[in-house]
Amino acid sequence: MMALKNIFIGFLVSFIGSIPLGYLNVIGFEIYSKLGMNSLVFFLLGVIFVEMFVIYFTLIFAKQLVNNKKLMKIIDFFAVFFLLIIGYSFYASANQTIDQQGVLEKYAMYSPLLIGVFLSAINFLQVPFWTGWNLYLINGNYISIVNKLKLFYIAGTLIGTFVGMLSLVLILNILAQNTASFSKYIIPIVIPSFFVVLAFAQMVKVYKKYYRERV
Repeated sequence: MMALKNIFIGFLVSFIGSIPLGYLNVIGFEIYSKLGMNSLVFFLLGVIFVEMFVIYFTLIFAKQLVNNKKLMKIIDFFAVFFLLIIGYSFYASANQTIDQQGVLEKYAMYSPLLIGVFLSAINFLQVPFWTGWNLYLINGNYISIVNKLKLFYIAGTLIGTFVGMLSLVLILNILAQNTASFSKYIIPIVIPSFFVVLAFAQMVKVYKKYYRERV
């Protein structure tokens, strides 16, 4: 019974966490629209492959990671520049001429699985995300990580991420097919602006967390 509870809670947390429009979902949509479903599936498998290790180690070392203020600060600052770089990449790609290569075309020689592994590996924002959630679930006795029970929780989170990201990508694809202005405005304007907003929100978070108390 506890194993099923671990799977359900892991799935729920991961599914909800993967739904907000993040850079992995946007890139997943680009892969699906240009390379097809098989490539998307391998991309998502690459993403959850890395996430599996992140969840496992944050599950084991959650309290130690939270207490490592220096590491958390580095991650918070890096996130600002990371989001701005991603936003610029989409903007630059959308404004290239036909003769120029887009972001995905440059990496078309690589397996979508490897692209997913690489992009997930540099997504350092998932460290504080899973550290916080794992601490909350453990301290609230919502999950048990005794012996093999932790594996059921991790399995639930991986399934949740896969289903959540796949669902969002398919929804974005439906919008793209039924909205003429999607490719004209969403990719070159809205998505880059979205990442700028995320970066600004991260700046506010960094200011409140590290500087507001000093003023």
